[in-house]
Amino acid sequence: MPTYTKLTAMGQYVPARIVDNDELAAIMDTSDDWIQAHTGIKTRHYAMNDENTSDLATQVAQQLLQKSGLDTRTIDLILVTTITPDALTPATACLVQANIGADNAFAFDLSAACAGFTFGLATADKFIRSGQYQNVMVISAEVNSKMMDFQDRTAAVFFGDGAGGALLQATTDPDENSIIAEKLQSQGNATVIHSGRVRPITEVAATNYPQTDAFYQAGRDVFQFATTVVPEQMRGIIKNAQLAPTDLQYVICHQANLRIIEKIAANLTLPMTKFPHNVDYYGNTSSAGVAMALASVFESLTGPVLLTAFGGGLAYGSVVIKK
Repeated sequence: MPTYTKLTAMGQYVPARIVDNDELAAIMDTSDDWIQAHTGIKTRHYAMNDENTSDLATQVAQQLLQKSGLDTRTIDLILVTTITPDALTPATACLVQANIGADNAFAFDLSAACAGFTFGLATADKFIRSGQYQNVMVISAEVNSKMMDFQDRTAAVFFGDGAGGALLQATTDPDENSIIAEKLQSQGNATVIHSGRVRPITEVAATNYPQTDAFYQAGRDVFQFATTVVPEQMRGIIKNAQLAPTDLQYVICHQANLRIIEKIAANLTLPMTKFPHNVDYYGNTSSAGVAMALASVFESLTGPVLLTAFGGGLAYGSVVIKK
């Protein structure tokens, strides 16, 4: 008997510390008016002191357990999507596993930049459809603030920290299947967006010590990619799902920039009321943005939803789901 994937619970979390545009304007050459006019962003949240990516993800994992009523020991897989892990190793997902005591699970991280949640859903769906895994957490968590160059106003004003995630469960009822269609793509491009580059050594010396680069994006190139290439993928997956754009209850885009979301809505000839967004108060939370926006409307879902995200790689992915 075939196994399908059912999306049964969602959660989201942001750190307590709120940073408004005026606070950033005090340390770099920008202003509240400029940031809002170009991005739609008013505030964002930063993780501070000892709060790291695994802590944000753990908050979401605990919400998923509470909402589902599952025993921690029944979790089979924890998949964390992030480009701001606590460390290169161990995986942030393993830290979440330890924090919630999911002793019977295995855990790993997935790096697809801002497209992480769509890539994570598609990946988890394959594990469940194999018939070997019943309960899977897909959590997208980012502490972007720790990777910012706060002298680079073209990037730092955009980003915030947060986490969102889903609990996916196995079902044998095809009517309960939540993953209707998917399309994942990438373009091997290491220049438009990059973060955390680690340079090789130039000599064997006692002064050698690992160093990483801050986050960088070529804003105009990202905007062009997001408003031309990405809508083509969106139209294709809508067609493959045998839907029309007007059939979608919601379209949840990567929360990169409110102006990009507005451009995509116009491209698809859909009203902004169909585009839940959190970028205005949370900023660009990278892979967490789509998950958090979906969590905010999950209880009200009655129809199909298109999730679309894009980021470094360049990676971009779309998934059509239903509750």
